[in-house]
Amino acid sequence: GCAIIGQTSALAPADSRLYAVRDVTATVESVALITASILSKKLAAGLDALVMDIKVGNGAFMSSMDGARALATSINCVADQAGLKTEALITDMSQPLAPVAGNALEIAECVDYLQGNRRDERLHEVVVKLGSALLMRSGLVEHQGQAGERLEAALASGEALVRFDRMVAALGGPLGFAENSKTHLPCAPVVREARSSMAGFVSSIDTRALGLAVVQLGGGRTRPEDDIDLSVGLDHIARLGNKVDSGDPLCRVHALNESVADHVCDLIKQAIVVGEDPVDLPPVVIEQVS
Repeated sequence: GCAIIGQTSALAPADSRLYAVRDVTATVESVALITASILSKKLAAGLDALVMDIKVGNGAFMSSMDGARALATSINCVADQAGLKTEALITDMSQPLAPVAGNALEIAECVDYLQGNRRDERLHEVVVKLGSALLMRSGLVEHQGQAGERLEAALASGEALVRFDRMVAALGGPLGFAENSKTHLPCAPVVREARSSMAGFVSSIDTRALGLAVVQLGGGRTRPEDDIDLSVGLDHIARLGNKVDSGDPLCRVHALNESVADHVCDLIKQAIVVGEDPVDLPPVVIEQVS
């Protein structure tokens, strides 16, 4: 009963043409046109309920709360007028949601999450808040506490993992993917730690710079025709507020060769800043816009 898909030419086909026009007319950041682009696909899919996760921070499209709030309000208003029950959560993107970035590495993190091997607190909070909001909007539960209990029960019982495996198989992937994920996911030949040059606390993370580092590793495209290397990326990324000593790893770099790994390690040491004093951590879910 679930699927993860990319847009096709059969779903809101005018959207890609409009986006090309936005690109050359410098209107990509128009809230009205973003709203139209997002909701055209959701409405065309015939949804009964929609929950949006709108990121804000240095790793997000919307870098300010005012911008994120304006987008959330616009989406809710237009969706409501179209008869689609919608809610938006504004969530923090001043650091990666989970301590990984990269295609296969993120899938491995998802499998570990569903298996209960480890559940990053930030990731878990967003999963539960988004899932609870969707259960509420769908009318499947009456209150948020009941929604949270159902989600935790689905994780604890393994039902969520079973559904994930069934979805992978239904979309053409291997049977029992989660149990044998290590045999299906590619691994980069070089793994290198980017180490802190001083002791202190992680005071800021340039999340966009981390994303661009993954692109430089080959894990993203700079041109539409570029191939993507699914094996490369970052993991064990330090979290804001972490205490580190000189020489402690800030993250691990998964690369195709030594020279690229060295270059990206230098980028990581610029993107993850260590200061002398502890920092106040922003909330993960900043605001709920109904």
